[in-house]
Amino acid sequence: MSTYYPRTKDLTRTRKSVTDSPPSSPSHTDKNYRHERLSRYDSSGESVTDKPLGRTSSYTRRETRLAALNRQEQDCTTKDYKKMYAEALHENEKLKSRLQDSKQELVKIRSQLEKVTQRHDRISERSTVLESEKREKQALEKRVSNMEDELKILTELKSDNQRLKDENGALIRVISKLSK
Repeated sequence: MSTYYPRTKDLTRTRKSVTDSPPSSPSHTDKNYRHERLSRYDSSGESVTDKPLGRTSSYTRRETRLAALNRQEQDCTTKDYKKMYAEALHENEKLKSRLQDSKQELVKIRSQLEKVTQRHDRISERSTVLESEKREKQALEKRVSNMEDELKILTELKSDNQRLKDENGALIRVISKLSK
């Protein structure tokens, strides 16, 4: 027993020396001890050394489950490749036929649109031609009416001229009788 107790005297001496030191500057060993003690526990109060072991075992269990699921999925997918390929080919054929139909419909619509635009152009050309023909017709009608007016004036002038000739002839006869 005496072999165990001599150390206690040394410990009390070191404790006294630690407590005798000023509180503002703790010794370097106290800082390390405090840091080591704090770093052993996380905020939940569990020991950090216990935690990684729990994580690793749950992690390995999870990985094992995922690997088993992946193997099952791979087995299912390798069996279904032929079926998936056939379905994909069938779907591609459907889409190709729909695309071809859409292209044909697009060609029809474009041709119809071209016809409609040509008709519209013809109609607009016709309307412009009709408008110009209307203008020409109005101009010709106006010219005809002017010519008719001139003809009326000319016929009146001719009749006046003829009357004046007749009067002039009568006057000449009267003057000739008087002069005889």
